[in-house]
Amino acid sequence: MDPDGARRSAPPRQQLRPGVLITAARLVTAEGEGAPVPGGYLEIADGVIGSVGTGVPPSEPDIELPDGYLLPGFVDLQVNGYFGEDLQAVDEAGWTAVAGGLPSTGTTSFLPTLITAPLDRLAADLQAAAVIVPGLPAGGARVLGVHLEGPFLSPLRRGAHNEAWLTDPTPAAVDALIQAAGGLLRLVTLAPERPGALQAIDRLVAAGVLASVGHSDATAAQVAAAAEHGARMVTHLFNAQRPLAHREPGVVGQALTDGRLTSGLIADLHHVAGAVCALAFRAAPGRIALVTDAAAAAGMPPGEYLLGGEAVTLPPADGAPPVRADGTLAGSALRMDRAVANMVAEGVSLAEAVTAATRIPADLIGRPDLGRLAPGAAADLVWLSPDLTTRAAWVGGEVVFTDGAAATLATVPTGPLLGATFRWGTRPARR
Repeated sequence: MDPDGARRSAPPRQQLRPGVLITAARLVTAEGEGAPVPGGYLEIADGVIGSVGTGVPPSEPDIELPDGYLLPGFVDLQVNGYFGEDLQAVDEAGWTAVAGGLPSTGTTSFLPTLITAPLDRLAADLQAAAVIVPGLPAGGARVLGVHLEGPFLSPLRRGAHNEAWLTDPTPAAVDALIQAAGGLLRLVTLAPERPGALQAIDRLVAAGVLASVGHSDATAAQVAAAAEHGARMVTHLFNAQRPLAHREPGVVGQALTDGRLTSGLIADLHHVAGAVCALAFRAAPGRIALVTDAAAAAGMPPGEYLLGGEAVTLPPADGAPPVRADGTLAGSALRMDRAVANMVAEGVSLAEAVTAATRIPADLIGRPDLGRLAPGAAADLVWLSPDLTTRAAWVGGEVVFTDGAAATLATVPTGPLLGATFRWGTRPARR
């Protein structure tokens, strides 16, 4: 199954006309890690980028972005929910709402993430997702597959996961989940120290699934063994894992020093301090992938929501993550454009921060057609303001979001068939 194939092949509401030319005050291509390109342009045809250049454009532009930055759409590998919707419910309306709303945060493709639950329930959820995804309407973020975070996690580092549902990754359990997903499974987070975990990684890799170390009390040697078996990612670096120590590097130390591993990082400045985020970028250049780990509470007012079908509370503090009743962090309320802005404020270059939210995660899950401004790549684009807030977004050359500001509407063509304005965070909290 091609998870977002239906989205790409569905008749679009209306696309930019063939050969449309966009100029921007600055381009961030995510090709390499150079500075933003001043005075750049790109041409789109049939939903794909045809050319990218600098200097004087080859003809009169159709769209001129006078300030800010034009960059690839963000690729988020960990989204539990958003806009009041818990993706664990595997409800078509909820998945449609999340996919439709994420472009308002700059995200144009993502992995819906299901957390720990009983094995039979997870298998049923994956079967339901395999039915829902091909029928999702065009006009929202691409669903690239599913991220299964659990149930093969360490009870010592379970975080917000229900300990009663944690289990070992037996061959039967792993095969059942792979088969239930019908080709939709793209990423599995597991603890490599659990019995049978290394063999599980072998099975996942053979099935084309990215294996990630997470919610783990593994030693550095155990993480290295996971990488030997094909694991290529560490889930939300620093959170719910054995920390770095001067005699035992733990999960964190191995993640930062092992060139085979790319680490997800929740850059909301609550899960990980800003200075430590910046340290991760310096220690592992080109191997940090920004993720939101967003929960249903993201984009919503303070109140009660769900994560994995269980209650969480979003506190009133600005940017604070939701928590379980015992105070355990439970996902985040982070926007991806804010994650990029947070890293820039901590001294990470804009090019590095954008690359960590675009090309690096796209490459990690085998999607070289996403996450970059390059000929042949999908025309998934984001226009950020000078303060790095999303003004407009395109998926496959189609406008799927504008912020509704007069200056934006005067620049980016919209209409009843060309991208409706979406204002995030307008649904009432679930009490």
